[in-house]
Amino acid sequence: MNRSDAIAPSVSASGLVHGYGKGAARTPVLHQLSLQFWPGELSLMMGASGSGKSTLLAILSGLLHPESGSVSLLDTPIWNLTERELERFRFQHCGYVFQNFNLFPALTATEQVALPLHFAGVRETQARQRAEAALDEVGLSGRMGLRPAQLSGGEKQRVAIARALIGSPKVLFADEPTSALDSANSEIVIALLQKIAKTHGATVITVTHDPRLTRHAERIIRLQDGMVIEDSRPNGTDGAALSPAAGIAATGTQHSTGNHP
Repeated sequence: MNRSDAIAPSVSASGLVHGYGKGAARTPVLHQLSLQFWPGELSLMMGASGSGKSTLLAILSGLLHPESGSVSLLDTPIWNLTERELERFRFQHCGYVFQNFNLFPALTATEQVALPLHFAGVRETQARQRAEAALDEVGLSGRMGLRPAQLSGGEKQRVAIARALIGSPKVLFADEPTSALDSANSEIVIALLQKIAKTHGATVITVTHDPRLTRHAERIIRLQDGMVIEDSRPNGTDGAALSPAAGIAATGTQHSTGNHP
């Protein structure tokens, strides 16, 4: 049985087209791309620079409006929402981890993580308790009072992950979360993302160019020239590799990449 027959996808994209520039200067990036993602899985989207992976992540996460096509997160067509509705939806249901950490220099780790809760109106004591619990989950219980300048790169990224977790997101998007990290810290970060998928039941979608991370993923999607050329499941499920020519045909209609046992 395909899992898609039993569990609804949490993220669905259909017919995505996007490019940059206009007229003769337009550079196409995505070509009629369709994908689905399920809860409880860490999926890696990989490809060379210019393959379209970061543009795809931005569109899936509600940060970039596609030229055409649709995206549904948790059965909500996000590009039918108003700007304010989309902002609220993302705040309530999504988490974001970026390669440059996006931490405030003057705030401690606890204050960084508690910040989204303050915006949501959570009382300071409760926000601090939840922030400390999130930092403990990512292994930073002894570093809560430190500011970014006092933390290593790996610790900064773990603070960012704790902040993304604080709202219990159903979908977590990570853009090159290990690009600035050494091998040891990269392993820690990707293992945390896999743990989040498993223990929180979240859909974790990660863009990376780092081949060291593939052994942690349930699913690996490779892009080339704005098309899916491979969608595989390293642990023996039913992903299949596509030649570039086959990828053009497959992504022109509803891609079969999302189905699996």
